[in-house]
Amino acid sequence: MMRLGKYTDANAGERGFTLIEMLVALSVFSLAALSLIRLQAYTTHNAAELEMRVVAQSVVRNRAVEILTDPRPPALGQESGTVENGGWQWQWAQQAKLTEDQRFIQVDISAREQGSGAPASLTILRPSALVLDEQPDAPPET
Repeated sequence: MMRLGKYTDANAGERGFTLIEMLVALSVFSLAALSLIRLQAYTTHNAAELEMRVVAQSVVRNRAVEILTDPRPPALGQESGTVENGGWQWQWAQQAKLTEDQRFIQVDISAREQGSGAPASLTILRPSALVLDEQPDAPPET
């Protein structure tokens, strides 16, 4: 005959968790889930900001290419304008000044998206004289 005492039960293998254990487990799980959700939101925000910065860099680089490929040097002083790039309106500004030796013009270019303000900047140097394609040497006269 089997003796059933205080700590022995026929259904001892079927005991479950207590209410306190379940509440602690659920609170730990919910904290972990909330942390993951917050991390996802932070990552999404950073990805959008990074995209804006990449487009801002392309705006200032495009402006730099325009300045470098123009045979005439840029006007000294400040200039500004707007351009559409990547589906957004960008406000660009440039400051051109002569270097100390007067042979180069330093152009500081910056761009900012009008809505979010994502910034980018770039500094370039270009010759201060008029840049023309070199003419081929004339054939020697005989």
